[in-house]
Amino acid sequence: MILRTAILDDEPLAIEVLQDYVERTASLQLAIADTDPFKVLKLVQENKVDLLLLDLQMPELTGIQFMKIVSDSCRIILTTAYPDYALESYEYNVTDYLLKPIGYERFLKAIEKTELQTTVQPDQTSEAYIFVKSGYKTIKLNNKQIVYIQAAGDYVEYHLADGSKVLSLDNLKDIQNRLTTSYQRVHKSYIINMEHIISIERSRITTSLKNIIPVGDSYKESFFERINN
Repeated sequence: MILRTAILDDEPLAIEVLQDYVERTASLQLAIADTDPFKVLKLVQENKVDLLLLDLQMPELTGIQFMKIVSDSCRIILTTAYPDYALESYEYNVTDYLLKPIGYERFLKAIEKTELQTTVQPDQTSEAYIFVKSGYKTIKLNNKQIVYIQAAGDYVEYHLADGSKVLSLDNLKDIQNRLTTSYQRVHKSYIINMEHIISIERSRITTSLKNIIPVGDSYKESFFERINN
């Protein structure tokens, strides 16, 4: 798997070092390396970036602000000279936190960690259940129980067929990699279990729980192509 990689940092020297690391790593392909957050943001929002190497302290747009905008659009490895933001940063889609100066060996460990979290193992799509961490407990959920999954701030809610729900500190992009093929992302805030769809009217899905889930504009093509096929 080749990860299209973006570098965003306000220090040209830091960009130069990271760009060298990316070009030396076979599994990475440089998409952009820039000090301008808005150039990088444009590529991320166009889904042309799989991995972002992101500095935290920048004058125009801080790393935290940037992560709030891009949400779970891509994987993020933070590259910073400041350890103080480590705890806050893990509320976002961060796979690792690299402190400057960054050595190539430590950089590779972060990439390996990212690849492990990104790769879907063959048997994951055939599992009848998933394990979900909720608070201090890890809960086993049967895939047939789950009607839909909804983003709720820094958490996600698993809505179950019996009307109950399970709250987990997770994000939809990570969850997609653990789900069976019966699921479909239909909105930036929703993944739905196709088996629990009762009807579809225009861009509104009625589930077995009798609630309505919208189909987002950027997900319509893939969703209706699957329905039509």
